[in-house]
Amino acid sequence: MSRIITVLSLFIFLNFTNSYAQLEKDKVLHFTAGAVAGAGGAFIASELSGHNRFWTFTGSVAASLLVGVAKEAIDQKNYNGWDNADLGATVLGGVTTGVVIDIFTGVSRRKNKQTLNY
Repeated sequence: MSRIITVLSLFIFLNFTNSYAQLEKDKVLHFTAGAVAGAGGAFIASELSGHNRFWTFTGSVAASLLVGVAKEAIDQKNYNGWDNADLGATVLGGVTTGVVIDIFTGVSRRKNKQTLNY
């Protein structure tokens, strides 16, 4: 799991340092927060479900959605402004994390199946 988080962090860093000037700073921060929350949600859901792929992905998206809605609710209360684009960027971070985790854990599942067949 630590290898996945390391790769995900490197992916986020390399992806957004180059294109940072083309995106609003706020959207990048929302995406990053969603990715971090998604990693936590995916880890918790994976442990609770016995490493079920569906629940791991769902946990990632749900955690990022929860963080995004909470942040926008705070913004609505304090600044009188709910921004669906910010919420979308946060959830996109969670979806990205879920997909990356699914890809990397899928590779390890395939390797484990091959070793069991021999």
